[in-house]
Amino acid sequence: MSAHGTPIPMSAKAAGPLSGVAEVPGDKSISHRALILGAMAVGETRITGLLEGEDVLDTAKAMRAFGAGVTRDDDGTWHVHGVGVGGFAEPDQVIDCGNSGTGVRLIMGAMATSPITATFTGDASLTKRPMARVTDPLALFGAQAVGRAGGRLPMTMVGAADPVPVRYTVPVPSAQVKSAVLLAGLNAPGQTVVIEKEATRDHTERMLAGFGAEVTTEQSEEGRVITLTGQPELEPQTIAVPRDPSSAAFPVCAALIVPGSDVLVPGIGLNPTRAGLFTTLREMGADLTYENEREEGGEPVADLRARYSPDMKGIAVPPERAASMIDEYPVLAVVAACANGKTLMTGVRELRVKESDRIDAMAVGLRACGVSVEEGEDWWEVTGLGAGNVPGGARCASHLDHRIAMSFLVLGLAAQSPVSVDDGSPIATSFPVFEPLMAALGAKIERTGA
Repeated sequence: MSAHGTPIPMSAKAAGPLSGVAEVPGDKSISHRALILGAMAVGETRITGLLEGEDVLDTAKAMRAFGAGVTRDDDGTWHVHGVGVGGFAEPDQVIDCGNSGTGVRLIMGAMATSPITATFTGDASLTKRPMARVTDPLALFGAQAVGRAGGRLPMTMVGAADPVPVRYTVPVPSAQVKSAVLLAGLNAPGQTVVIEKEATRDHTERMLAGFGAEVTTEQSEEGRVITLTGQPELEPQTIAVPRDPSSAAFPVCAALIVPGSDVLVPGIGLNPTRAGLFTTLREMGADLTYENEREEGGEPVADLRARYSPDMKGIAVPPERAASMIDEYPVLAVVAACANGKTLMTGVRELRVKESDRIDAMAVGLRACGVSVEEGEDWWEVTGLGAGNVPGGARCASHLDHRIAMSFLVLGLAAQSPVSVDDGSPIATSFPVFEPLMAALGAKIERTGA
């Protein structure tokens, strides 16, 4: 059951081809960061294209609680009146980050080097997720955190009164951990250094530079070394948020497996640290092309055209690609089920600690739909049945995970029998227009009642 209200059972079934233009919402990762860095700048930041899903709206509420002015015009333009680096006020109430691991971890980082105290909580999914991966490095700055057993929410963070700069090697590939440390480093004197052995999405570094912070990135024998000079005065920006590649994954993958489909998804961010899914799909033989390639707001962007691809073949996805597509493995598994042969996904331990254990959730649901899945701690393998051969017919558990819910609904569009999910309400956290967008393309996805 969703923490945001009554569960919404949903079902998807095969219909005619999908066609048309799918205008997916703004990028979730960039939306979170635009609000947070806007709140840490001095002056007014204007944001267009912000994702207005529950996750991002919870971050906007949090920035208001820390003293920033956050407003929205009727035309969808957002205004953030920042309080400057180190200018956060102590919130009066508990900060509820809903379903968003990105939101809570980045906000913890942003406040960790200010002498204030804040308590964080979230929904039933978020309170199961580990926070020590962030609070451990934040403690190096001088911050203190007290939470439930296992480093879980609710958690109170006491910011450092006299923060010190940090040199930190991220133990697992995680853009959230890296970003939390960099945001904390903004209000620490001297240089904060983050080292990541495998590159993760770099929106934070790009946006920090855009706001005027002194940040450099270089490759060394240790890995990717990011150096941030602390205590800058961030300059407000005008930000146009590109459309979210993680959301685009669903109409794109649906078009590839539904016979006769031809779907255009315009204005998708193709940052190299985020585009791993599309590279993988093309390696599998997908008819997926990039049109009108361009740059917007410092991020590479293109229009994606996806056409039905009945001859896709399973591949071994390189483990070093995992960080660039970590949120897309569930829907990739759906495509793999409709391809020919085995698709092996390795180096994906991070999937075990997302909104749900995504490997387990997808494996159980796919098996119930007649697909063979093998799995280990940091790998899984889907044996594809070929186009049109997935039996389907199962009711799958979403585990309060928006990407699990949408992935199984995409499967239902190509399976022989309808596929349902027990609760589609979490979809609103990242893709609030998923249902009408897919319906406009011709998809048969409906709410089925309790």
